[in-house]
Amino acid sequence: MSRGEEVTGQTMRTEYPFVLPRGYVDPQGGVHREGLMRLATARDEIAPQTDPKVQQNPAYLTVLLLSRTVTRLGTVTDVSADTVENLFASDLAFLQDLYRRINQDGRTEAEVHCPACEHRFLVDVAGEAPGES
Repeated sequence: MSRGEEVTGQTMRTEYPFVLPRGYVDPQGGVHREGLMRLATARDEIAPQTDPKVQQNPAYLTVLLLSRTVTRLGTVTDVSADTVENLFASDLAFLQDLYRRINQDGRTEAEVHCPACEHRFLVDVAGEAPGES
């Protein structure tokens, strides 16, 4: 399915734009902050379980899950495990949280409150990439 495909008369959101806190620095020195993550499939979560790197280090599962579901980082459209391995720790943590939010919670909003006035409101933690709505 692609972004906004019709599902029984309703639009089902399957891709989520995001903006990384720091950005992926490619081998040429270019910085890529805007990206797109799609919903994970059962195969995305099952297939990496047999990878030898995951067998040796279960934390590596995160790298493989993100390399399968992040479909774009700036102009990088082939997001590999190597790409994910080279993210800054803050960007990796951001993507892990986004993955959890869209695949388990089904949304990217978080409730926050203003410390001054105590007003509560929702903030989209993925953010919208510039030029998208």
